Amino acid sequence: MTAKKIVITGGPGSGKTTLVQRLEERGYIVEHEVSRDVIREAQNLGIEQLFKEDPILFSDKLLKARLNQFSKNLDKLEDLVFYDRALPDVVAYMDFAGIEYPEYFIKTCSENIYDAIFILPPWQEIYLNDNERYESFEEAEKIFEKLQKTYADYGYLPHSVPVGPVEQRISYILNQLQTIF
Repeated sequence: MTAKKIVITGGPGSGKTTLVQRLEERGYIVEHEVSRDVIREAQNLGIEQLFKEDPILFSDKLLKARLNQFSKNLDKLEDLVFYDRALPDVVAYMDFAGIEYPEYFIKTCSENIYDAIFILPPWQEIYLNDNERYESFEEAEKIFEKLQKTYADYGYLPHSVPVGPVEQRISYILNQLQTIF
């Protein structure tokens, strides 16, 4: 039996990272968001916003990093592995930005299947901009909609996680997982 791959996704500033960190504190295996690493790497090279300057290069780096996360967990025997974003997020962001991308992006998303998707809605009370998050809250709402559509287009039925304290959100996810598996 292999581990179930569980995606935690949503627009920027929806509480994903906090939720995933808390799951890790509880002893679950997690794969953390890689986009901030890609952004910082580019900024260290003097490129302030790589996604805006070269969206295909940025997205390709994300796709490869997320595929690596997916692949390294293929033989895990633990029950659950949680991902802070996943392969379809890359396509959703490019669709949001109106950017055409190579076919291998679609193929990669289609061939690497996750077991459950949980999507967190925008949450204005916790939304903050920083050096890596440059989207407005209104853009975060549109990204959330694009994420919902993209995951549905790949055949997933994302579970919407209610806004609330992180422990309530975790309880919701774990309860849903019991009904799914």
